[in-house]
This record gives sequence, C-alpha cells and structure tokens, in this order.
Amino acid sequence: MFYKEALSLLAIAITLAAFIPYIREIFRGSIKPHIFSWVIWGATTLLIFVAQLQDKGGAGTWPIGVSAGITIGIAYLAYLKRADVTVTRADWVFFIAALSSLPLWYWTSDPVWAVVLLTAIDVIGFGPTVRKAYQFPYSESLQFFALFTLRNVLVMLALENLSVTTLLFPAVMAVMCVFLLVMISYRRRVLAL
Repeated sequence: MFYKEALSLLAIAITLAAFIPYIREIFRGSIKPHIFSWVIWGATTLLIFVAQLQDKGGAGTWPIGVSAGITIGIAYLAYLKRADVTVTRADWVFFIAALSSLPLWYWTSDPVWAVVLLTAIDVIGFGPTVRKAYQFPYSESLQFFALFTLRNVLVMLALENLSVTTLLFPAVMAVMCVFLLVMISYRRRVLAL
C-alpha cells in the first residue's frame, strides 16, 4: 500500500502547488474569489473528508482534509480582501443545505447519503464562480483548475476503500474543474476577438 501513500502525498503537493499561487493572486488582487462559493466548498469538503475517513478511505482522504482547511482559509481571505462578497438568498440556501447533510447522515447512519448531498451542493456552489468566471474569465486561474483536476485523479487512485462515499466527490470535482477549464478558455478566446 506504500504507493497509495505516495500518491496521496503527491496529491497534497499538487494541492499546495495549486493553492499557493491562487492565494498569492488573491493578495495581489488579480483573483477575486466569490466568498460564498468558498464558504460552501470549505464546509462541504470538511464534511466529505470526515465521511471518507469513516468509510476507511485511508491515505486518499488526506488531500481532501488539507483542501478543506485551505479552502476555509480562502473563504476568510475573500472576506478580508472584500473580493466578491455578493451573497444572495440562493447562496444562503446552498449553505444551509450543506449543513443539513449532518442530520441526514446522523439519521441514516450512512455517510453515502451525506456525500451525495454534499457533492451536489458543492457542484451548486460552483454557480457563483461559474457566473463570475463567465463574465470575467481573467478573474480565475486556469492553472488552479488544471492542478485540481490532476489532484482529484490522484486522490481517486490513492483511496484505500473504493465506494460511492469515497469516490463520488473527487470524481465529480475533477469533472467540474475540467468544465471550468474549458469554459474559461473559451470565454478568454471569445473576448480576445
């Protein structure tokens, strides 16, 4: 199983390689993250990390835990830097829905339903960022989403227990990152014409 730990450590290194420049650009003001997307992603990623641990995901869960901590930190930075702090009713609904996964998990005693709900909420949490990146495609980093695509593939390869609980989140996040890569690239080309 050493290769799983090695893949996990590589995924953590990629996570840091993606987040460090992203955070640096927040401080420079060239990236303006949507605060509620990052709040939602931080909360859901943390809860999914706990669910994956419960389902014995092993070393493959480590990068998700690291991401949860950093993601919550980026939400805080977005607030401090007054990046995109537009919070709508829908944003609150998504946040409350993320928190509602806890009673669902408790009542069913099965983390899979919480992970399904949290993954769906995470995808919906992309909404404000997709809207912003469509309008302002240079406000997001292509490198960031490319690295996270790779990171999520490595997470899936490093998981010690393959189940819906452990695989769903990184698989869907990889797809969402690819979607953002394509959309942002397309919008940049359209605006350059």
